[in-house]
Amino acid sequence: MTKPTDDRSASTAQHRNEAARVSVRCLVFTVSDSRTLATDESGALMERLLVEGGHTVVERHLLTNDEAPLRAALEAALARDDVDAVLCTGGTGLGSRDRTVDVVRPLLDRELPGFGELFRSLSYAEQIGAAAMLSRALAGAARGKFVAVMPGSRAAVELALTRLIIPELKHALREMRR
Repeated sequence: MTKPTDDRSASTAQHRNEAARVSVRCLVFTVSDSRTLATDESGALMERLLVEGGHTVVERHLLTNDEAPLRAALEAALARDDVDAVLCTGGTGLGSRDRTVDVVRPLLDRELPGFGELFRSLSYAEQIGAAAMLSRALAGAARGKFVAVMPGSRAAVELALTRLIIPELKHALREMRR
């Protein structure tokens, strides 16, 4: 697949260069009924990848798959002045306890369908085949913050962070703040 060489790619490159000056402060949530902070490999990986990508992780929390506490934690995160991005892992499947997407979606001012589409496409092609359709990964903007929800596996977190979120996080924030 070749990359476009027209004015759109030049514009995107300019936007990325301008966005490089943006400092991104992230809050990480792992949603799980079975993990502890000590056993939360996905959340730990997300934190490490964000820091290695030049971002700051202001806090990392573990939450259960209960709607009310999850909504309260997300509302509190979105109200913080020291947070630019809220990144969640877990609770994106079809299980009866998978509630993260159901809680996050109504909080979004704007949804970015391309995130979920690209995540599932990459996941299909590079990791799990047709099982990728079982993910409800999503991203968007809420109260001036970038919000992303991805599956709870280490492989999913690595894919979402390295291929989608880290390369475009500063650019997305730049666009949201214009």
